Amino acid sequence: MPGREPDTIFAAGKGKDMEQTRTYEKLDRPEVLAVLFYPRRDTTPPPVGAQDHLIEVEPGVVLGARFFLTADQAAINLLFFHGNGEVVADYDEAGPQYNAQGINFLAVDYRGYGQSTGTPTVTSLIRDAHHVLSWVQAWLAEQGRTGQLVVMGRSLGSVPAIELAASEKAVAGLIVESGIARTLPLLRTLGHNAHTLGLAEADGFGNLEKIAQVQKPTYILHAQHDQIIPLVQAEELQSVCAARSKEFQMIPGADHNNILALAGKLYFQAIKQFLRRIGKSHGPRRPGIRG
Repeated sequence: MPGREPDTIFAAGKGKDMEQTRTYEKLDRPEVLAVLFYPRRDTTPPPVGAQDHLIEVEPGVVLGARFFLTADQAAINLLFFHGNGEVVADYDEAGPQYNAQGINFLAVDYRGYGQSTGTPTVTSLIRDAHHVLSWVQAWLAEQGRTGQLVVMGRSLGSVPAIELAASEKAVAGLIVESGIARTLPLLRTLGHNAHTLGLAEADGFGNLEKIAQVQKPTYILHAQHDQIIPLVQAEELQSVCAARSKEFQMIPGADHNNILALAGKLYFQAIKQFLRRIGKSHGPRRPGIRG
């Protein structure tokens, strides 16, 4: 951010669950990356009470992050990965609303977005998520914040969020909003014929295979009229998710880009209800957004 140094630069160590068995070389072609990522350098001064940080994910490459924290040291921590055309500054109004529900909101950019350096690729999107998680764990411990950590991904952000929920023990739960199930239909919607590029679904993000390994509480939200990632993809994610405690919420009348605007406070209240269940032993209480 011009004229202001972010508060923190910290190099995270590699976690024990970070070995990658899936590769993403075919998605990392320039013509595919051009439709998957829309890097924006937009930044804003952090709102009152928010904190900016830089997270080093490899030597010379940092990701910008913006944390909105409550006064409660035991509040749950929501690590958030945004959509492909967004930056953390787009959530300057949402952050305080999460705080009003007693939730710490920790939003992180990708390479090339906001204050982040580097160039985004699918490989780095997924690999960096593990470094971010390790950094956030260490930072929360240093700050004496003891609340559980839940990951949330919106749209493209569902890729790193599901990756972490499937592979990292530190993650206590998963929220997916407007998430991707299959990669090839998304590429077709974005204007690429994947078959002409020699791509098969096995070369994609692997969200269906990964969420089939997720046994932590899971909450899936999706717009009824999503024009980019159709509702059927959310239904697939819900169907194969291995969690015993899982919820699905369709937002009536909404499309891919207006879920939050349409649902308003009910959006945050529903997420709060879900998060209150994390780590609880009592019976499930179904969260909901009612139009």
